[in-house]
Parts: sequence; structure tokens; C-alpha cells
Amino acid sequence: MNDDIDLKQYIDNIPDFPKPGILFYDISSLMRNADAWQLATSRMAHAVMPWQPDQLAAIESRGFLTAAPLATRLGCGIIMLRKPGKLPGETVSLSYDLEYGSDSLHIQAEAIKPGQRVVVTDDLLATGGTLAASIALLRKAGANVVGASVMIELAGLRGRDKIDVPLHALLTYKD
Repeated sequence: MNDDIDLKQYIDNIPDFPKPGILFYDISSLMRNADAWQLATSRMAHAVMPWQPDQLAAIESRGFLTAAPLATRLGCGIIMLRKPGKLPGETVSLSYDLEYGSDSLHIQAEAIKPGQRVVVTDDLLATGGTLAASIALLRKAGANVVGASVMIELAGLRGRDKIDVPLHALLTYKD
């Protein structure tokens, strides 16, 4: 496996998905290539390791895909941040506004021990609303959120401006 590989060559750009005018950056093509996927998760783990997380918080649903190999590499657990009605037992929730409406995220009430070091993971950072809400929810549940890591950042949408923790983006698209 070559560490100099440009991982952007493994990201498919799908025009007009999920609706006209949107250019979708699809990590499925990256995940299908074993060497590229190993390199991507290795680079993300290397970036996250200095934050010494106790847990990774994965945002539904593609965040689950990025968190699982990272947790294995880092030797930590995974906390799922999910849509309403998807987690059993008592949950802590947070509702938030998006550019096209509102949404809410839930976490199991017993998922975090107070003060645990948590890094939030997801596949994509666009406008930042969901990632910012995830950080707020984790803090509400008692976490010490020490960073966030995403596979792709769409820098032109300025989502980074809404994030108040260190942020690592594996790949950045300027447009």
C-alpha cells in the first residue's frame, strides 16, 4: 500500500444527488477498494490518536462506517448518535435547525461516563449543523468532546465555522 496515494481518486462525484443541483461525494467507491479504505482509516486514526479518545461518537448512518475501523485501530468504544426511535432504553436528545428544516439526535442515557474524552466522527462536513448539534448533545450527556474527524469536508459551505473543537478532515473540497 502506497502512503502517497491521493484518496480523492477513489471518491465518486455524483451530480444531482439526492436532488438537482447537489454534487454528492460518495465514499462507497473508496470503501470498495481495500487498499484505499485501509489507507483512509489509517490516516484518520493517526490524526485522531493524539486526542486520546475514550469513545468515538458516530453520527447516523455513514458515521458508523468511519467510526468502526477507527475504534478498532484506536482501542476505544463507539457511541451511536441516532434519529428518534432508533435506540432502546432511556435516551438524551437534542433538536436542531437545518437549512431546510429541523431534526433531532438521540444518545442512550448511559452511553457516556461524565468527563469521558469523545471524538465525533462522520463521513462528511457540509454546513456543520449536524456536527455542531452532535457536539452539543454529547456535552449535554456529560462528554468532554476533544475533537471531530470527517472523511470529507466541503470547505466552501463553511461548516467548520460552527465547530468549536479541533477538526480533522481527511479530504477537503474547496468548491
